[in-house]
Amino acid sequence: MTTHAHHIRHRTVQDHLHPLVYRIVIGLTLWLVLSVWAFFNTGAYVGLALAMITLFFLVIVAIPVVLWVTWLHNAAPAETRKPVESFRDWESQDFATWTGGLSGREAAMQILLPIAAVSIGMTIFGLVFYLAAPNGGY
Repeated sequence: MTTHAHHIRHRTVQDHLHPLVYRIVIGLTLWLVLSVWAFFNTGAYVGLALAMITLFFLVIVAIPVVLWVTWLHNAAPAETRKPVESFRDWESQDFATWTGGLSGREAAMQILLPIAAVSIGMTIFGLVFYLAAPNGGY
């Protein structure tokens, strides 16, 4: 009979994102809106289309910000004054999700990958449209 010694590492499990992840999401959202403004500003209803796109992404960013400010005003002072740890420390810890645990790095990648892909993809689509359309898309 062989016995295996299982070494249980006690890693802290967190359920909050690092502030840098939120900043990157906001930055990628701004990149997406700016690429739409820069490359797709032609047509009869361009003002209306750009206004709706901007409003849509403004709401996407504003909802988490409003929730965070609401929590900040209603949370206990001890909860709101936690020192912010470095991103390197945060990513090395476990991150709790409803479906199981992930490392902080995996959680950040899964959160950032969709918005990064859309931002980069929209920029590439815009560049192709600008270069392929007569008169540079204008």
